[in-house]
Amino acid sequence: MSTTNANLTISISKEQLAGLPTMVYPGAVTVVDDPATARTAVRALNREGIVGFDTETRPSFRKGQRHNVALMQISTHERCFLFRLNKIGISEELKNFLENPAIIKIGLSIHDDFNALHRNCEVACEGFIDLQQYVKRFGIKDISLQKIYAIIFGERISKSQRLTNWEAETLTPGQQAYAALDAWACLRIYDYLQADEFDPESSPYARHEADTI
Repeated sequence: MSTTNANLTISISKEQLAGLPTMVYPGAVTVVDDPATARTAVRALNREGIVGFDTETRPSFRKGQRHNVALMQISTHERCFLFRLNKIGISEELKNFLENPAIIKIGLSIHDDFNALHRNCEVACEGFIDLQQYVKRFGIKDISLQKIYAIIFGERISKSQRLTNWEAETLTPGQQAYAALDAWACLRIYDYLQADEFDPESSPYARHEADTI
């Protein structure tokens, strides 16, 4: 993996982001909302070496109000499993998966996810890599998934579903696609960077320290 000039800074503005085409999730989705489906999903995930990870929580619009994690998204390269924790909780099999250091899980701001998950269940998450820290070695200063993805792939992840009700009886197709894309995007970003496909020096959003003097 190539090293990055220490004076290089890569960041995208809101205006640049808004002008990019919207990314559409290309994979399959499995909604996991019963114990049998959860067992099947975890068995499939245990065969993977690396996955993408994210969570969603019902938004709170009152000060001091907090909700438990409602949805956990775990994505392979082809399929994202949406575990509806508000319905099925965290099973022993899923807990063991999260605690397995041999399976790498790629997420963003994962300590926030861990803190939120501890309201659901005591789980000691292992094998996680936080993209917010990982992308710094490539000169990327932005920390949101939306901006990181845009810098690397030139596409915008829509956040229109972020504040929807993740504890709804049924998740809409829009919610499912949004949730799956976030976890899948984490995996795609990591794979791309690990494969040395991203050239920071040629990024249209790259700035050298001398450029700002």
